Amino acid sequence: MNRLFYKYHRWLAIVCALPLLLTVMTGMTFPIAKALHQRQLAGFLIHLHTLETFGLGDFFPILNGLGLLGLLITGIYMTRLFREKRAHSQYL
Repeated sequence: MNRLFYKYHRWLAIVCALPLLLTVMTGMTFPIAKALHQRQLAGFLIHLHTLETFGLGDFFPILNGLGLLGLLITGIYMTRLFREKRAHSQYL
């Protein structure tokens, strides 16, 4: 089962890397452009941030969120935080 989570986690990471990078970069540069009073650039960045530029403004945030949720679930599972600890028979 653990191998399956590694496989899904790796696949999700590859698929989600570019959209998340775009979201992070535009989210970081938007306040800078706004502080420098670059309204046209700030407007473009916010449209690019949500991919409204390509008509995906309604779906992109949901897909980003689902991808992050999947990465979070598979990543937490792989840490083995919620597994039962086995008693070592050598001490019994």
